Amino acid sequence: MTGTGPDPAFLAVRGVTKRFGGLVAVDDATLDVAEGSITGLIGPNGAGKTTLFAVVAGFEKPTAGIVMLEGEEITGRRPHDLARMGLARTFQIVQPFAGLSVRENIAVGAFLRTAKRAEALAAAEEVAARVGLTEQLDKPAAALTVAGRKRLEVARALATRPKLLLLDEVLAGLNPSEVRDIVPVVQAIRASGVTVLMIEHVMQAVMNLCDRVHVLAQGRIIASGTPAEVVAAPEVVEAYLGKGAARRLQGAADA
Repeated sequence: MTGTGPDPAFLAVRGVTKRFGGLVAVDDATLDVAEGSITGLIGPNGAGKTTLFAVVAGFEKPTAGIVMLEGEEITGRRPHDLARMGLARTFQIVQPFAGLSVRENIAVGAFLRTAKRAEALAAAEEVAARVGLTEQLDKPAAALTVAGRKRLEVARALATRPKLLLLDEVLAGLNPSEVRDIVPVVQAIRASGVTVLMIEHVMQAVMNLCDRVHVLAQGRIIASGTPAEVVAAPEVVEAYLGKGAARRLQGAADA
């Protein structure tokens, strides 16, 4: 697969398709992520969002299409090579190294940039402060709450010093208070110069955080725009609520 020259988008996904046998998980998906933005990727369960993340981050090779980062094609490159280029991701199912402390878990990410243990542990402390884990640094990772484990997953990715951070449902499983607490953490990550692409189902957070949103349904991008634009789009309402939902809602509003 070859690119067609530099692309102005910071992250550019162009015509990406991913098939698993007869299943088309991602179908000709195209989207842009602007540098310095928080961009959302939303859609119903099973829409193909995590598969698209896996393609971008090098965990899956696309059946067709290309991925470009800062104008350079990265399609099919291995995850550790992409990490060195500045692309990091979190995982929907959080699995910390249970036998290590929070500090040591974060240091695992920091070792991408340094071979010195002291430097990695110092970096872990700095990152922990950014995500609100300073008081938990010496606790076993297994002792963290769900919210704490989510923060740890973000911290381990941040410790690699990424330019682009892919967040896969970092708010899933959290109560409203925990969601409110993590929203400013994500905002601060962007403020530090890291571009963010996030999969999320918590629509209040999407509305508050994202500059632009892409909607994936049955593997295809069906809408792109500001959060307000996409939640009002009839095709998005149909994807989430079923056939005829947009007409029924409009009828109720007109009544």
